[in-house]
Amino acid sequence: MEQELISISKKTVAIIGGGPSGCICAKFLSDAGFNVVLFDKGKFLQTILPTGGGRCNLAHADFDFKSLAQNYPRGEKFLYSVFSKFGTNETLKFFKSIGIETYIQDDKRIFPTSNSAHDIREKLLKSIKCKFINETVLEITPEYKVITNKNEYNFDYIVIAIGGHADYGILKNFNINIISPEPSLVGLVTKEDFSTLSGVSIKNVNAKIYKNNFCGDMIFTHKGISGPLIYTISSIYARQKTPYKISLKFTDDFDFQKLLNENPHKEIKNLIGQFIPKSFAHYLINAAGINPELPCHNINSSMRNNIYIKLTDFDITITGKSPDGEVVTCGGIDLKEINSKTLESKKYEGLYFCGEVLDIDGLCGGFNLQNCWSTGYVCANSIMNKK
Repeated sequence: MEQELISISKKTVAIIGGGPSGCICAKFLSDAGFNVVLFDKGKFLQTILPTGGGRCNLAHADFDFKSLAQNYPRGEKFLYSVFSKFGTNETLKFFKSIGIETYIQDDKRIFPTSNSAHDIREKLLKSIKCKFINETVLEITPEYKVITNKNEYNFDYIVIAIGGHADYGILKNFNINIISPEPSLVGLVTKEDFSTLSGVSIKNVNAKIYKNNFCGDMIFTHKGISGPLIYTISSIYARQKTPYKISLKFTDDFDFQKLLNENPHKEIKNLIGQFIPKSFAHYLINAAGINPELPCHNINSSMRNNIYIKLTDFDITITGKSPDGEVVTCGGIDLKEINSKTLESKKYEGLYFCGEVLDIDGLCGGFNLQNCWSTGYVCANSIMNKK
């Protein structure tokens, strides 16, 4: 195999993975004068394009590092040191420095004013002054030789930024514990058939799972349920064995009998349709064993109680996950293997990890990209301090 030697006039750094964390790490190191080579088998920074529905929800407007870290079901305390060095403020300053202006939505999600993930990709890649190599990395040796499908390269430092769907085989020469990745932040498959409701969304739903309560918006799919509320549940319970139950409450408590009395000739589906979408009202009343077209004056106490229970304590059985589109994973490099202050391997000096390859994952709202920006910076800064 032909060997290409990277110049050793400056310290050399290989960054394996051209996603968000790898690219921001390359940006800071190349600006600092390091000889940086960025490897990726696909298109660089391609994974950012579907984020935020194509608009790129690049961060969340939480400016206290401990508060920010609370949005990570795995990695919260590990991130204290990381976010104290590079948090939301630093992220916004960085993007402004490369020509990206941002705005904050009412829900605190932060987007580029262009509302374009393509804009982020173009400007970030243009700002990086390093060598881009489009090859597949097959393995890395303890001597920090990178072996690809086409060549071999030698380096002083190596940064692993291969993401959450990575082939960890490149680390086969290292004794590093890897926690098996599982999809997180995904839709859930249900035992119940909601295919006739596919696309119907409901706002401000309260969900109870075990002793924990959540609130948010959800949507029915042809396989089950999805939406922000369900993403939160799927993230927190990413390793929960199925089946398990979720109890949903679709409305606040109300005087049901009074409403029935005040609307005696209204069909029950239309009365309940004041609280939830009419298509779901029809489904729910049917599920209670009642004709949705019955007038309210024909609803007896037993029917009333059955409907009320369905509105306020609607049980759904979760049987699996339905990953589609943009998928985050829990799992990856065991955080016990990593120095949280430097993101360097505790066993192998000069070997660093950043981004979703680490066993860190956040909730929906810009948190997973924030993990990438912050850990990418900390890796770069740690290497700079060894210069």
